[in-house]
Amino acid sequence: MVKQLLRLMTELSSHRWLSQVMGALSHSRLSRFFIPAFIRSYRIPAAEAEKNLEEYRTLNEFFSRRLKPGMRPVAPEPNALASPVDAMITAMGEIQAGTIMNVKGQDYKLEELLNHSPHLELYKRGFFFVLYLSPTDYHRIHSPIAGRKVESDYIRGRAYPVNEFGMRNMKGVLSRNERLITYIAGDYGETAVVKVGAMNVSSIRYADDKVTAWEKGGDLAYFEFGSTVVLLTENSTFSPRPGLRVNTKVKMGELLGSLHRPL
Repeated sequence: MVKQLLRLMTELSSHRWLSQVMGALSHSRLSRFFIPAFIRSYRIPAAEAEKNLEEYRTLNEFFSRRLKPGMRPVAPEPNALASPVDAMITAMGEIQAGTIMNVKGQDYKLEELLNHSPHLELYKRGFFFVLYLSPTDYHRIHSPIAGRKVESDYIRGRAYPVNEFGMRNMKGVLSRNERLITYIAGDYGETAVVKVGAMNVSSIRYADDKVTAWEKGGDLAYFEFGSTVVLLTENSTFSPRPGLRVNTKVKMGELLGSLHRPL
């Protein structure tokens, strides 16, 4: 009964207008006074931030902060797949005939996640990572490979929470929430970076809308409050790093595994 009540409350609070209200508050000048409490509550390593704390005009500006140069070394190997974010790996594995298996007890159809994109054929036998960003994490998203933007797809959706409760008890959160998908083509095939919005995430934004190519680790996008990235690699192009498993915490730029050209 309690779980059903919580599910109903989550459904009612998942509308975009609530996220927009929360977004407006986080963009207000008054919100800057909450930055010290936010840092204490989530034990954020504020010393890594690019600016001094008093230079951030709003809570959102701090939340989507850049880091000081050198804080996140990027895996240097040309065929390395680098983590695009600081996150917890909540699911990973081979995509089975177009289905992402057992993400917090649920299976996801790739066609729904990618909104029936023609690109989905490239990923039906690929590899996936589900990367959860908590409020503690650095919230900018970087390119996992060096490559050029093939396509960008924005999908309007709901704003369900992507925390443990939301992922286990709400049906198909990753496929129903707002998404911004970037398809990047590199020397070792294509990679899809699926940025999934969440409750109280007012928007997902590109760092620079005009950029059409990135170096590995290049600044790609950012969340305005915490969420999830689903990272997909093209069919038969990826081998994960030995020993990497679910519930591993990774940093942006960290080696996830090795890429090779499509078979």
